[in-house]
Amino acid sequence: MTLCKVIGTIVATQKNEHLKGQKILIVQPVDLNGKLIGRDLLALDSVDAGVGDTVLVVQEGQSAAQVIKNKKAPVHSVIVAVVDGFEVVE
Repeated sequence: MTLCKVIGTIVATQKNEHLKGQKILIVQPVDLNGKLIGRDLLALDSVDAGVGDTVLVVQEGQSAAQVIKNKKAPVHSVIVAVVDGFEVVE
């Protein structure tokens, strides 16, 4: 799983039939200080996240298919949690 920040939404007039009714968000990985790192990703939303939310993203086809309960959907990344807060203990 990857810690990410939701930075935008995707509007699609045409979607794969298995993705109809699903929200696609633009997310960017963040470090433990909240600094944006890495490349933007498109992720299917399974938890009603929104722009500005910190989220956990699973990035693996089989896991994504299990979360959305559709093995035929062409999905690689799915938002599985909205992070309310976290603490790093050293």
